[in-house]
Amino acid sequence: MASLRAFTMPKWGIEMTEGVVAQWMVSEGQPFRKGDTLALIETDKITNELEAEADGMFPRLIARPGESYAVGALIAVLAPGGETPDADEVEQLIAAFRPADTSVASKSAPAAVPAPAAAAAPATIISADANISPAARALAEEKAIDISTLTGSGANGRITFQDVLQASLPPIRAGGPPVDISPVAASIDETVFASPLAKRLAAQHGIKLGGISGTGPRGRICKADIMALVQQSQPPAPPSAPAAPVAAGAVDVVRMSPMRKAIARALTHSKTTIPHFYLRAELRIDALLGLRAQAKAATGEAPSINDYLVRACAIALIRHPDVNVQVHGEEIHRFADADIAVAVATDKGLLTPIVRAAQTLSVAATSRAVKTLAEQARAGKLQPPDYQGGSFSISNLGMFGIDQFDAIINPPQGAILAIGAGERRPIEIGHALGFATVAKVSLSCDHRAIDGAVGAAFMRTLKQLVEEPALLVA
Repeated sequence: MASLRAFTMPKWGIEMTEGVVAQWMVSEGQPFRKGDTLALIETDKITNELEAEADGMFPRLIARPGESYAVGALIAVLAPGGETPDADEVEQLIAAFRPADTSVASKSAPAAVPAPAAAAAPATIISADANISPAARALAEEKAIDISTLTGSGANGRITFQDVLQASLPPIRAGGPPVDISPVAASIDETVFASPLAKRLAAQHGIKLGGISGTGPRGRICKADIMALVQQSQPPAPPSAPAAPVAAGAVDVVRMSPMRKAIARALTHSKTTIPHFYLRAELRIDALLGLRAQAKAATGEAPSINDYLVRACAIALIRHPDVNVQVHGEEIHRFADADIAVAVATDKGLLTPIVRAAQTLSVAATSRAVKTLAEQARAGKLQPPDYQGGSFSISNLGMFGIDQFDAIINPPQGAILAIGAGERRPIEIGHALGFATVAKVSLSCDHRAIDGAVGAAFMRTLKQLVEEPALLVA
């Protein structure tokens, strides 16, 4: 009979140190099946769906939604499918739990009761060609765990740190009648390229998977695709009641999410360690507006003004490579491609997905790339390659009516362009007074790598491209 296991905060990516259980998708005592989504875990940049690796249920959920837990911290107690442990067995596991990484102990929410000292395990040497991660190998050798008895949950059956961590815990036996799992799986179409959870949701809601275009990797149908179809088939929900106002004199304390803390760290570092200087200019965008109107009249839709500005910046960066840089200590990295990060506001904070090699894209292709990245950012579906790196950033607040602002550089990039709203106003045109639509822009530069004359030359080229937009579609 299988034993209870500790269910810990997983580690996705080298830089992840903590995560937030945004929402438990199952309740205590509710059986689940392999492939079901158990929880939504928020990290610095994205929200991950944590899927079940096998049938089972949680007799105890420990992590509270909205709170941060260190990687390796105990967030739930896991029981294999068909087992019904009693409360004493669950408490015994919680009391005996110790994070494998001692740095986790001070950050873990569950308090641990001192456990009796155990004799040191003899060292174990694992074959160099074993399919196991480095961290898992170190723990397995330290705990003298025979990895041949483990089933890896990683890619291609690779044994992960969590696999070894769970195997290192003292077993607790549990018994009981098998759980009656709902037979929804009988109607699942196994021939369609879809995630296990998407298949189960489709079966539960009577949705045929054939003909659905998946938005996941390589066109895989995922949970979001099914839920979008479910929402389309349901009547609109009645308007919700407005949130109750905070009482006079009261303070509403909101804990920072991992994403917000990451933003705070990066921008504090940027503003306190990077010598910013600012170059401001006014761009006449009437010709650009006219070009966009022509495109809309011809096709029924057109790229946004921001898409044209991304294209203009990409061309200007290639012409002025000393602006298309990152700064790493005493080294300046100059890039052959204009990898432009576009600031996207989400309900959890500001994200900067990257349009790769933007100089190779037409305005229409740029528009499609920006739209796709923005949708993924707001849905929490960005992957690390989508937002890591970049050689330049653009932040546009014109749609909010902001006429001008200065942006903080996104390190290690060397510059960021802030774009304000277009404003119709009188200006001098050819020794006469006329009206033009003018947008104010501000270039924030890292003075360690970019001199004033270099930044000014970039701004001059940008102004020329925007005011003569035929150059953008050449």
